[in-house]
This record gives sequence, C-alpha cells and structure tokens, in this order.
Amino acid sequence: MFEIAYRGTAYHGYQVQQNALTVAEVLQNAIETVFKKREGIVGCSRTDTGVHANQYFFHMLTESGIPEEAAVIALNNCLPNDIAILSCREVPMDFHARYSVQYKEYLYKIWDAPVRNPFLEGMALHNRRRLDEKLMDRCAREFLGEHDFIGFCSSGGKTHDTVRRMAEASVTRQGDLVEFRVMGNGFLYNMVRIMVGTLLLADLGRLKEGDITRILASKDRNQAGVTAPAAGLYLNRVIYGPDALTGGCFEKEQG
Repeated sequence: MFEIAYRGTAYHGYQVQQNALTVAEVLQNAIETVFKKREGIVGCSRTDTGVHANQYFFHMLTESGIPEEAAVIALNNCLPNDIAILSCREVPMDFHARYSVQYKEYLYKIWDAPVRNPFLEGMALHNRRRLDEKLMDRCAREFLGEHDFIGFCSSGGKTHDTVRRMAEASVTRQGDLVEFRVMGNGFLYNMVRIMVGTLLLADLGRLKEGDITRILASKDRNQAGVTAPAAGLYLNRVIYGPDALTGGCFEKEQG
C-alpha cells in the first residue's frame, strides 16, 4: 500500500479517464517505469477535477522484490513535483484501499479578504467579504450524526444508499483563512462542496441556525447552496480500522 499526496490543479481527478490526464495515469506511468510492468492500482477515493489530497492511499499487487523504501525513492524520481509518494508498506491480502476505509476527513479552505492571495491560487476559494465563521461553525455542527444526505448530492451520483454518518464538522479561522473540516464514514458526489456552498449562504444573510437541519430533513437539493469550486477542497486524512492492517498500529499512527 502506498501513501501519497498531490496537488490536483493539473489533473482531471484521480480516476483514469479517456482523453484526460489524471493522477492515477501519472502514477501508473511511474510504476511501469520502476516495476517494468503496468501494475493495476486501486485508490481509496475518487477525487474530482482540481481537488487536492494531503493524504491518499492506493494498493497494488506485485511480485516485484523491490524493497519498500527503494520503491518510494524510485517512484518519486519518476513523478512530477505535484505528486509525491510519502510511504509504502506491505498489507494483508484482504486489505482494500477503498473498502477498508473507516473514516475520511475533508478540508475546504476559504481566503476571505478583499485582496486575493496569489500563493493560494487554485488552492483556496477567494471570498472578498469577511465571513462569520462562528455562525458557520454552529451551523456546520448540524451535519453531525447520521442523516440522509441526498439533498447534498449532485445529480450523476451512482449510489442508491444516501445515508452517511458525520463524526466531526467544524469551521475555524486562522487570520484571513477560514477552514471547514468534516469527517464521515462516506461521502456522496460533490457532497462536501455542497456543504460548503450551503454554509456560505451565511455570507448572504440566508443561513441561520436550524436551516441545515431543515434542509437535511427536506431531502431537497434545491434548498441547499451551490456547489462550491473544487480548488479549495482537500482529501485531508484517511483512517483505517484496526482490523484492516496487521497489528492495528496504523490507525494509531494516523491519530
């Protein structure tokens, strides 16, 4: 299993697509160079065009005898600067990078200052007005618990089960940077970006405490906010349960 991080600006998401450059395609090109075979890889999540990952995992079956540390070094030598292999480790045969996930944490960054930050171009949403992060935080906490999130899902999603459980949801500020964090056992198509778009209704005076609870109950996509741009979204952390990896130490390492 490989742990990676990537800046998604130049890519049409993670999953391989025809006629579009993706993270998975670039990874497989590097793997083919190092392992002398185009091994199949399975990622922990599908990220959309322009979405970033502070932590991402994929697994791969291989008969190669290349040591783990050597594989990390060799692959990084073949990858562009916006993708990095962070670590590699052997896992049980029944481990699955996607289906063994217990929780995922997403992060969305908003720069709320009159003047844009050139160092955050493509990495955060620019909102010119000062946000009320305290109100947004109180509203975000209404996402906590188990709900049917069909009202926070874009059309085109393939899943029929739209119930998800959120373990954490908060909005914080550091200077002019506002961050929304949400951790759950699964997410629907564009769900986090719609959550953000709904929280941003507070900027327009159109969101008060209790509104998110009402929107969840309505199951009506039209009552939620717009889908926020992809640039501010990061897959921030992926947590596997103690039974997924040998010894159960991995979950402790990830916090």
